[in-house]
Amino acid sequence: MTNLTSSPGTEALPVVKETKSAGRKPEAKREVKAFTGLAHIALFAWALVTAGPLIWVLLASFKSNTEIFLGKPFALPEHFSLDTYFDAWGEAHIGRYFLNSVIVVLISTAGTMLFGSMAAYVLARYKFFGNRFIYYLFVSGLAFPTFMALAPLFYILKNMGLLGTYTGLVLVYIAYSLPFTVFFLAAFFKTLPYEIEEAATVDGASHTRKFFQIMMPMAKSGLVSITIFNIVGQWNQYLLPVVIMTGPGAESKYLLTQGIANISTSAGYHAEWSTLFAALTLSILPMIVVYAIFQRQIQAGLTAGAVK
Repeated sequence: MTNLTSSPGTEALPVVKETKSAGRKPEAKREVKAFTGLAHIALFAWALVTAGPLIWVLLASFKSNTEIFLGKPFALPEHFSLDTYFDAWGEAHIGRYFLNSVIVVLISTAGTMLFGSMAAYVLARYKFFGNRFIYYLFVSGLAFPTFMALAPLFYILKNMGLLGTYTGLVLVYIAYSLPFTVFFLAAFFKTLPYEIEEAATVDGASHTRKFFQIMMPMAKSGLVSITIFNIVGQWNQYLLPVVIMTGPGAESKYLLTQGIANISTSAGYHAEWSTLFAALTLSILPMIVVYAIFQRQIQAGLTAGAVK
């Protein structure tokens, strides 16, 4: 009887497993590791260059003038004392300047986010005649340097009676922050799904309700990111306050950047540098704290529109 399951004269062929060449993969790994090591070295050098001056300012705020200039400028201070910070906060009026900056930045950032998000939403989600023209008009503000408008701004605010007032400074801050805010949020609003908005329209929601109750919560990560950028930019602004906050009694309305510069220029060669460095530290710390708290939201907002 013939065995149907095997044919005579045929031998079982051995199963040959394909072997991958083992020479290339380790080289690729070594190459990747080499680039990774170089990247780590470059990042460490960049972190050192960036954080080095900040650390030196922090240490110098605890030293005396003698330690800073005649001692070892890069060594640790002999005594850690908060006296220089108390002097900067009280005698140098940094506390008053700090409060002025907080009030102005909070109001101007709130106004920027309100008007900027509304304008970006309309330009991104509605089609009408002149849409692109208005959008490009906003974006063109990004290419306009601040110092070129200082003289016109001065005379405009003077004629309006807003020179040396917080109202004039807040309006200018909002105007200069709107271009980047509209540019960023318009691109972000375009990535949001249209189905939810259409469902809200079917349910009878008004345009205002759709924006504030549906679209803004969906754009939370983008709003947080651009809010932090606006806070940092307005907090560090120096040229605009110097030009606008002038006139009789303007010194009591100085912002933090003006106050620190005033400490340096008014003291001349007899400046108490440790007090100045303490004031600088007080101006830097809030922005570091804000970024440390909201860094995840900032990163999420920057990458949210990258992949649909």
